Amino acid sequence: MPREVDLLRFDQSETVWFAVYGPDGRFIAGDHDLAAGTVAPGSTHAFSQLARDGLELRRVSLRTAGTPPFTVVMAQTTAERTHLLRRLLVYSGLAQPWLLVVLGSWLLRGIERDLRPLTALQDAVDRRDPADLGPLPPSLAQQAGSSDVQRLGLALDGLLARVQHSLHAQREFAGNVAYELRTPLAGIRAQAAHALAQDDPAVWRSELEGITAAEQRASRTVDQLLALARAAEGGTALALQTMPLNTLVRDVLLRFLPRADAMGLDLGAEGLEHTVEVRGNAALLEGILNNLLDNALRYGRGHPPRITVALQVRGEHAVLSVADNGPGVDGALAARLRQRWAQGEAGVYLGQGAGLGLSIVARYAQLMGGRLVLDPVHPGPGLVASIWLPASAPTESH
Repeated sequence: MPREVDLLRFDQSETVWFAVYGPDGRFIAGDHDLAAGTVAPGSTHAFSQLARDGLELRRVSLRTAGTPPFTVVMAQTTAERTHLLRRLLVYSGLAQPWLLVVLGSWLLRGIERDLRPLTALQDAVDRRDPADLGPLPPSLAQQAGSSDVQRLGLALDGLLARVQHSLHAQREFAGNVAYELRTPLAGIRAQAAHALAQDDPAVWRSELEGITAAEQRASRTVDQLLALARAAEGGTALALQTMPLNTLVRDVLLRFLPRADAMGLDLGAEGLEHTVEVRGNAALLEGILNNLLDNALRYGRGHPPRITVALQVRGEHAVLSVADNGPGVDGALAARLRQRWAQGEAGVYLGQGAGLGLSIVARYAQLMGGRLVLDPVHPGPGLVASIWLPASAPTESH
């Protein structure tokens, strides 16, 4: 079969060898110097490398189970495959730098596009005046192509708003304290200078008493300002609990009785014999009653002067009211007195207080879910300041 063997060996690029061996390893046909490779037990073929006449060959040994069994060995040079592999490596090596350049350029453009809003945001913050805490320009949010950048802008706006609110509260508190303490401090300084210029002990005593009164008014103003600032900041962390309001009112009234007796005021109470429970904060409730009683003691100057504290239940609310027979207020002034620094003509005339007490009361009531109501006394004159608070069951009504 020389012709068939030549056809089997024909290859335009490579040289092919083959050999056939019998079951006992006896050479049957082909190239007798082409030895078979080692085929593992249980396997039908095996690949291996072979060197022949200085050439690198790739050999395959195929074991065929027949009758009888035989082994076919074929080997082929690898020059063309090596040449193709080298060409593939060269062409891929040339293409990869261009691909890297294209990919890098695309990435740079994408990163620059995504970071452009951040750069604009940085420039806007750098150029901003330190005192300017307003929101960022809307154009920055429109330029942001990424939702992450937009959320960052919203977070910065929220932070600026909180910082602005905090700074506004601090400036307002500092300005209020400076404004309200200016007058009493000037009076104290003038009284002290007048006392130092006198030799009469009676004058010294009179001026010292005036200084003491001025100091008390200044201390009271500072306490009220601090209380209002705490109320403005404590709404989120306020702890409320169920408590008997009638017991708390009775304890506060007992502390005010000596002061009322010294001033010749009739301080009475109604409805404290019944249990009235509310959800509230003891410190805030005491602050409310302290401010209302203090206002009534200073402005309730009827003939005879009289103050009545009443506690009752109306529907789902517990109503704590403090009524005096002083000059009273009209409807427009009653609405204005809930704001800080607001005073009626009587307060300005008497020169007492700073117009903070009722604003503190309104804020305390709001923190506990209640409200402040100011009504004239019928028949007048006088003012009724009432605090409406949610009542807690069970409550004994009357």
